[in-house]
Amino acid sequence: MKASLLAGAGALTWGKSMAENPPQPLKGHVHHSVSRWCFGKISLEDLCRFSKEIGIESVELLGPEDWDTVKKFGLTCAMPSGPGGIAEGWNRVENHDHLVSESERYLAMIQAAGFSNMILMSGNRRGLSDEEGIENCVKGLQRILPLAEKLGITLCMELLNSKVDHKDYQCDHTAWGAELAGRLSSERFKLLYDIYHMQIMEGDVVRTIRENIQYIGHFHTGGVPGRGEIDGGQELNYPFIIKSIVDLGYKGFIGQEFVPQRDPLTSLREAIHICDV
Repeated sequence: MKASLLAGAGALTWGKSMAENPPQPLKGHVHHSVSRWCFGKISLEDLCRFSKEIGIESVELLGPEDWDTVKKFGLTCAMPSGPGGIAEGWNRVENHDHLVSESERYLAMIQAAGFSNMILMSGNRRGLSDEEGIENCVKGLQRILPLAEKLGITLCMELLNSKVDHKDYQCDHTAWGAELAGRLSSERFKLLYDIYHMQIMEGDVVRTIRENIQYIGHFHTGGVPGRGEIDGGQELNYPFIIKSIVDLGYKGFIGQEFVPQRDPLTSLREAIHICDV
């Protein structure tokens, strides 16, 4: 009953938002995506319908059970979920056999669905040095990179902050991720550069992106502090950041991953136009 009520409320919100604010054409320089988990109070169908109407091309961070829904609306999933979790990832050798087996299964499903990325996590340090973590990730990821290359799927390890949200996470600085990418030396391994997380950890966002764009395969947004809307109520200058990314020739997706503090769909529409440079 509760889920039905929430879905109904989402449909009403969607209908009201579209009636009051008809879609405006986008400039077409950015491929827009939205992370499903941030809009969990809205049914996936309503989120897809609204996204399609306002020019979003992808709903991401979805498991296989949801892929048919996004495809039904003519959308893609720019960043499908992968095996493992934030705390237990590729930096622990004891995780490799399980992660390799599950990754092989996921990669086959992702390729069959017509998608082109899979998210990965480093895992928490738990006493590992940065060098040990990189070495262990290299050992494990080299076992699945040949299949990813064969299937045309890019493995994207997410950069997360270990200061506020994900204590002890190892891939918490761009330099660490770039070193890992350099050692793997494959076009099918990239970083998921989360602007929110990296502003918290290191700042200097635009220069860091410019220096490491060859290693970046996907972007996430979020307002700092608090991960709310990406408008003028937070410290990041998103129009400048996104224009800098576009000017570098980046052709991938920008995924909205803020947690709405106001009406979710109104905020999502506003975020798309903020990033429509």
